[in-house]
Amino acid sequence: MVDRLRELILPVVHSFGMELWGIERATSGKSKILRIYIDGSAGVTIDDCVRVSRQISSMLEVEDPLSAKYILEVSSPGLERRLFEVDQYCKYIGEMVRVNLRNSFENRRNYLGRLVRVENEEIIIVSKEEEFTFPFEMIEKGHLVYEG
Repeated sequence: MVDRLRELILPVVHSFGMELWGIERATSGKSKILRIYIDGSAGVTIDDCVRVSRQISSMLEVEDPLSAKYILEVSSPGLERRLFEVDQYCKYIGEMVRVNLRNSFENRRNYLGRLVRVENEEIIIVSKEEEFTFPFEMIEKGHLVYEG
């Protein structure tokens, strides 16, 4: 489903000179939410989100890839952005990341550490002076951690 959404949404986002950062499907109470994260070289304004949201909404009404009702949200990924693709991790070498794993590794599923490298579809972080290597497919969710 996400692949089909990406296929439909990508051209719309690109037409505004933006990058499709990620797609997330969530539930809040009884509401289904479709979150689209966009990014741009000069950042993302509220007006950018509104324009992209209107176009995506119109396109989804015609294509109708989602069978249930949903709330569409379009936003910037923000400072503590979620990292959806292995290539996105490559852009943030040296930054702090939080990684949640699909299954436990050494009796833990959550790791916080500095991203030191990405190679062969694996994410390598250093946490408390210990290095951990996680194959990308092991990662359920990862995001940057703002150090402000």
